[in-house]
Amino acid sequence: MKTKAALLHGPGKDWEVDEIELGDPVAGEVQVRLAASGLCHSDEHVRTGASPVAFYPVVGGHEGAGVVTKVGPEVSGIKEGDHVVLAFIPGCGTCRPCARGMQNLCDAGAGLLTGQAISDGSYRVTHQGNPVVPMCLLGTFAPYVTVNQASVIKIEDDIPLDKAALLGCGVSTGWGSATEIGDTRAGDTVVVAGIGGVGINSVQGAAAAGARYVVAVDPVEYKREKALELGATHAFASMEEAAGPVNEMTWGQNANTVIITIGETTGEHLQPALSMTAKGGQVVVTGMGHYEQIDAKVNLFELTLLQKRVQGAIFGGVSPRTQIPRLLELYRHGTLKLDELITTTYRLEDINTGYQDMLEGKNLRGVIVYDESDY
Repeated sequence: MKTKAALLHGPGKDWEVDEIELGDPVAGEVQVRLAASGLCHSDEHVRTGASPVAFYPVVGGHEGAGVVTKVGPEVSGIKEGDHVVLAFIPGCGTCRPCARGMQNLCDAGAGLLTGQAISDGSYRVTHQGNPVVPMCLLGTFAPYVTVNQASVIKIEDDIPLDKAALLGCGVSTGWGSATEIGDTRAGDTVVVAGIGGVGINSVQGAAAAGARYVVAVDPVEYKREKALELGATHAFASMEEAAGPVNEMTWGQNANTVIITIGETTGEHLQPALSMTAKGGQVVVTGMGHYEQIDAKVNLFELTLLQKRVQGAIFGGVSPRTQIPRLLELYRHGTLKLDELITTTYRLEDINTGYQDMLEGKNLRGVIVYDESDY
């Protein structure tokens, strides 16, 4: 079928909306008509070249939700008309990480930036006869997608799809970075550095887990204000500004966990976080950096003798099939706020404006919303 999509034709270029050809689902795949797509910083990393892709053009977007319109052979548990969330990490259920309960590290994730479909290694999206890389094999910057069932999570029909879309990446990643990887316990002190679409949910997760102090760090005043509304007990403009108060409020113990969710994470961010971490505590690195960067500043004396840890995190350390339904139940009960996360909605044609707003700190999460004129 023909549809439109926001395409990236090379690093450093703007998104361009153009017509694409989308293939029908083959064995193990479904086609989904999307209601919405989040604007995540990870797509900006592809635009700048900080994250590598096999080739260009790329259809961006990896945070989406919608309704299943076609079902290919050998698909189980999903039918036409089902409401679904697309998870940017597939879960095949059979590889070694999946078998060990680590579906967020599924081996199928190795191909997310290749454009080659999980089912058969071919390309489901083309532009002017040439193959296209759908971001995370999803490409939600298009009103229709054809995706593998390993990336599809069925949800209940009454959940608003524009809110549910956020669970495909930002909400699940941020919440789990605090509750699962971060292992926040009642009475803990948690610092979250970087209050965007991921970090704001680390704030929510830490607060829900019972942390006594949840400290938000961001240079943008608007984001600090939103963090205080959604569970933070304190907010500071920089790590340097937060260091003294965190030490004082914890009687010299410092934070059990410091979560780095900065949009452009660098090696320079590690040591300030480590210095604010308590003995035996951990720094959780959730924010992404440039794929070629291998230098990080860490005081090895402090790391060893104070038994601190530096821990990476993807999708919050939890299987999408576990996390997304669980978080939607918390949304139903009012514990997880989703409506409040959406700052601005955009048409697909306004995608460059949406990303400029993100870079200028105007949004917690911008969302592209599709309607009948897009289908």
